[in-house]
Amino acid sequence: MKKLRVGVVGATGYTGEELVKLLSRHPEAELTYVSGKEDRSENIQDIFPYLQGKVDLPCKAFSVEEAIEKCDLVFLSLPHTISMGVVPVLLKAGKKVIDISADYRLKDTAVYEKFYKVPHGDTANLSHAVYGLPEIHRAEIQSATLVANPGCYPTGAALGLLPGVKEGIFDTDTIQIDAKSGVTGAGRKASKDLLFPEVNESLKAYKLFEHQHVPEIDQALTEVAGKKVSVVFVPHLIPINRGILSTIYVKLAPPAAGQAKKITTEELLAVYKTFYAKEPFVKVYDAGRLPEIKNVTNTNFCDIGLKVNEEKGLAVIVTTIDNLDKGAAGQAIQNMNIMCGFAETSGL
Repeated sequence: MKKLRVGVVGATGYTGEELVKLLSRHPEAELTYVSGKEDRSENIQDIFPYLQGKVDLPCKAFSVEEAIEKCDLVFLSLPHTISMGVVPVLLKAGKKVIDISADYRLKDTAVYEKFYKVPHGDTANLSHAVYGLPEIHRAEIQSATLVANPGCYPTGAALGLLPGVKEGIFDTDTIQIDAKSGVTGAGRKASKDLLFPEVNESLKAYKLFEHQHVPEIDQALTEVAGKKVSVVFVPHLIPINRGILSTIYVKLAPPAAGQAKKITTEELLAVYKTFYAKEPFVKVYDAGRLPEIKNVTNTNFCDIGLKVNEEKGLAVIVTTIDNLDKGAAGQAIQNMNIMCGFAETSGL
């Protein structure tokens, strides 16, 4: 069987590297093109020696013409605001595209401009881009030519809230998300704030009320709730390489007419287990257990645990993901599998 020819643009970043690693062992896809930030004489296996014997490709500056010639599907692992200049050319050439950046995630162009500081340059394709969270958009992803891969924080936050929001169990005006991410979430770039001595033995919050993932979380939850949802989101940087733990606080909606009491932990867990029963990459823990980052590292899983305080009418949900896998490259591969009719878990 002929394999799908796949390219990774931005292969030398953390997410791009993860994509290359996953694709190098994918049974239905063949990695046929990679590019880095600058022109160089090295091959990708020279930059990442563990790829020796698995991948043999030059890693030069991006050439859209070469990508079109060599690929059926292209992953764009580029900085925000750059992909929208490339996507129209690739789509016009009949290629499928999975964009890892935020360029096609937000449907409101005014919100995009507010958070990313530039006007959106490809509104025509934005209108038919599919938000690539398989747990709610699997059917649309199947027929998509352009998928906007979700951000890492929104993936962990949304998956932790979707079942309760959809069933009307939560008071959506009270959602507060405390999320902690490893340093690779900031990308592979030179920055004083990300140097080992600055990050090690420390913990800090950042971008309060202005993080670019807030409108993405709001958009995903609003769609499921059928009404406007606006969350409080506080991200933190922790001194580990990879992983995100999100602790989510939300009040329970008042009991419906005729309902004798508020929902219990076991009842809420039953809702979550039913909602995610057929999802291959979401695990809902039994009562009394909560997820840890170490259990999802280097996997495409989202682990979920929760507890209800009936006296206070409050639920606390904890989710963990690997920011480079379910939060980026792994979810992108999952989307490719769905788009191309492969087994959803293939290569993952």
